[in-house]
Amino acid sequence: MRGRRHLGFVAAAATLLAAAPLSTIYDRWTWLVECAVVVGMVAGTATLVRWWRGPVWAQGLGMLVALLLGLTWIFPSGEEFLALLPTPGTITHFGSLVAASGEDMRSYGVPVQDIDSLLFLTAFGVGTVAIVVDLLTVGLRRPALAGLPMLAIYSVPVAVHVDSVSAVPFVIGAVGFLWLLAADNVDRVRHFGRRFTGDGRDVDVWEPSPLAAAGRRLAVIGVAVAVLLPLAVPGMTSGLLSQLNASGSGDGNGPAGLGGSPGRINLFAQLSGELNRSEVRDMVRVTTEDPEPFYLRFAVADEFRRQGFVPRTPNGEQVTAPLPDPRRLNRASQGITRTAHQASVEVLDFVMPFLPVYAEPVATRGMDGNWRYDPTMQVVYSNRASSKGRKYSFDYVRSEYSPQALAAAESLPEGHSLRTLYTRVEPSADVEALVARLTEDKRNDYERVRAIYDYFSRENGFSYQLSTEGGTSGQDIVNFLTNKAGFCQQYAAAMTWLVRQAGIPARVAFGFTNGNNRRENTYTLTNLNLHAWTEVYFADIGWVPFDPTPAANVPGSLRSDYAPDPDRPDLPSPTTDTSAGPAADPSAGPETSAGPEEAFDGTSADGGGVVQDSGPSWPMYVLGVAVLLALLLSVPALRRVLLRRRRQVRVAAAAGTLATVAGNGDATPGVARVVLSDSELARARADAHAAWDELVDTLVDFRIRVDPAETPRTTADRLVREELSAGPAGEAVRLLGRAEERARYAREPLRHGPLVDALRSVRRELSAGADRRTRIMAATLPPSVLFRWRSAIMDMSAGFVGLSGRLRDRMLRWSPRRILASRPSR
Repeated sequence: MRGRRHLGFVAAAATLLAAAPLSTIYDRWTWLVECAVVVGMVAGTATLVRWWRGPVWAQGLGMLVALLLGLTWIFPSGEEFLALLPTPGTITHFGSLVAASGEDMRSYGVPVQDIDSLLFLTAFGVGTVAIVVDLLTVGLRRPALAGLPMLAIYSVPVAVHVDSVSAVPFVIGAVGFLWLLAADNVDRVRHFGRRFTGDGRDVDVWEPSPLAAAGRRLAVIGVAVAVLLPLAVPGMTSGLLSQLNASGSGDGNGPAGLGGSPGRINLFAQLSGELNRSEVRDMVRVTTEDPEPFYLRFAVADEFRRQGFVPRTPNGEQVTAPLPDPRRLNRASQGITRTAHQASVEVLDFVMPFLPVYAEPVATRGMDGNWRYDPTMQVVYSNRASSKGRKYSFDYVRSEYSPQALAAAESLPEGHSLRTLYTRVEPSADVEALVARLTEDKRNDYERVRAIYDYFSRENGFSYQLSTEGGTSGQDIVNFLTNKAGFCQQYAAAMTWLVRQAGIPARVAFGFTNGNNRRENTYTLTNLNLHAWTEVYFADIGWVPFDPTPAANVPGSLRSDYAPDPDRPDLPSPTTDTSAGPAADPSAGPETSAGPEEAFDGTSADGGGVVQDSGPSWPMYVLGVAVLLALLLSVPALRRVLLRRRRQVRVAAAAGTLATVAGNGDATPGVARVVLSDSELARARADAHAAWDELVDTLVDFRIRVDPAETPRTTADRLVREELSAGPAGEAVRLLGRAEERARYAREPLRHGPLVDALRSVRRELSAGADRRTRIMAATLPPSVLFRWRSAIMDMSAGFVGLSGRLRDRMLRWSPRRILASRPSR
């Protein structure tokens, strides 16, 4: 019975592991804490009932009561008896939570915040699954069937997510299920008694049998295949093979390279990575009879979260259905012109679940039913296909606006859905103060937007840089507004934030500028033409683009009458149908070699001409690397010099001290009399050891054999015979040997003679007798230091191996086979 109680706790833990996929639904971990409380109460109640030898029906009833009490404690209605026992009001409260959960599931997208109705539904569902798993595993002894309710938990995020769920939570749940099966198997074997091998050897109960080990291997292989096969087969998930194969056709479910689900792509990271590439890749080729088309769009980031602006999951009808035509909508037409155009696109090396189109397409050709159009986001997307290799054409409407038309647009009312959705930002006192200052005394939304748009100018200190600096504010928007240096994504996100702070709907759009590689009506767009800008919503007009990035740094930048270049106020404001701004200068030519979004004159954005002088800066980098390498190589030599100096200073300082405690001088020269105190005695021995250690290191540096089995006197005699002469160097090494020998074995150490001078004499003699290579190595890379470092690394490695072994032994103690083996069978 004790084994079954333990099996119940394993079933509870396996249920919690099976609930791991729910982490993809919630933004926080509150659901896990509440589920752990409910499952713990259910498992504890089942254990108590089994301890009293209750039947299976009593176990189930007790777990239902525990589930009810747990839900009452976590989700109280305020009408409970003694704050814990449920009342009819509690049941009514539970019913209202279940009813509200349906509406909340339709209103909120994943990941959701902590909402009581959804948390109650999760805790109730996981608790119910825990009851079923416990009854199947412990009560009916059918643990394999327990996988069905555990699999039901995994089906919830699969049904909620538009795209595929990560395989990691499934692996965690599968590990829990395998643990449950293994625990049940060991519990069954334990009841058979002791096992023996064919040769009569006693087998420990927890030791796996070959058949059980084979079964576990097959189970692990089955889980691995279940996880990896859907990732590899196109059409089942996002497609691991298509992600690894950057040169694939992109016809499968998951795109390669930059691909992914439309609602889960980090557009800012993709844009930053492409603009910082060293090579230039042709991505899209577009042909249009529009003389000066605007930017080619493919996505928008219109939802604000803690990490910034992210794309919502688009929602729309198939692109083959009739698309909305802005010319048929009841909008103010005064000052607004709309012209129809056609375009053909060939995607070369652009892998996304989006198709690049111009804003406001009205008809498409060459797109199949896998592609859909979201009229709110104005994007063509797919949950199953990739853009790479696609060829298609479409009709679109080009809208142009006058400043007077935008100024006449009314502000959206406070409770309007668009204003509520597209004005959400994180509170920031610095941003609020800046927006209040910029929009002060502005009469309408257009004037407020223009004030914010004009703020991003060179006059206000803004400059274009592909590398951005961090800050201390904790908010990227405040850091950018403080440093005032960044590239298109920082400018677009910052303006969107400021416009939203002013109470005007705004979002970030992503696409391609026209660039300079143009032949007749065909543009070849590269990764350097990727761009981000801001779109602002005006009532009865729609989404109007504003590009706050400095025009001089954006090849193919477009400016218009309602949004002229703030860095060139003295020039006439060009309209979008007559000029493409400074970047459309024909003198630039299609073969211009300017970098990504770089000024065409080769100068920096502030006109300082720094780019021309930055070419020969590579010698400084080479010099810096050489200095750094020299410093690294000098570390061993510096370590050896410091160690030698520390030993010599210690020995020299001790010489004077011992001389004062010496006797009347009746001893032989170089031999000290009895040290008067224990401290002086210990110091004398330590100094002799330091001198001998320095001698040994010197021998190692000059590659002279050192035998640890020899006594100091034997070593000194051998050095005199083989390496040193019988002159001063020989006497010096014998003095060092006698001092070390007395320090090791004698009761009294020798008087501290001229050990420092003896060390110097021996070192000079050894250096004179060594070859040039040995002397250089002894001075720059002393072998004694390198040997100590190598020994230290080996000791650390051995210690780490021992620690990992002890940790493994401790973890094996928690193996279900060991735990069950220690329990007596019944």
